[in-house]
Amino acid sequence: MQKSTDIELLNKLDKLHTTELGAIRIRRNLSLDTEDVVLWCQTKIESDNAVITRKGKNWYVNVDGCIITVNAYSYTIITAHKEKKCGKA
Repeated sequence: MQKSTDIELLNKLDKLHTTELGAIRIRRNLSLDTEDVVLWCQTKIESDNAVITRKGKNWYVNVDGCIITVNAYSYTIITAHKEKKCGKA
């Protein structure tokens, strides 16, 4: 079952955007070869295996080994990076 925050973000995907520097950062962090970073992120956020959580002013979308950070008020994709793997001590 979807949580209300999940539905809130999913219902506003048309407002999703990023800055030019944000797009460069996301491409670099994820080694993406795509011009449309927003569409790529939107597709990931919509996928069935995306886990959306809200902490304070941001949503965090954990999907396919990546974490996408979206500002909850402006719908700006702040960054995205590969999920860090926990090493054994």
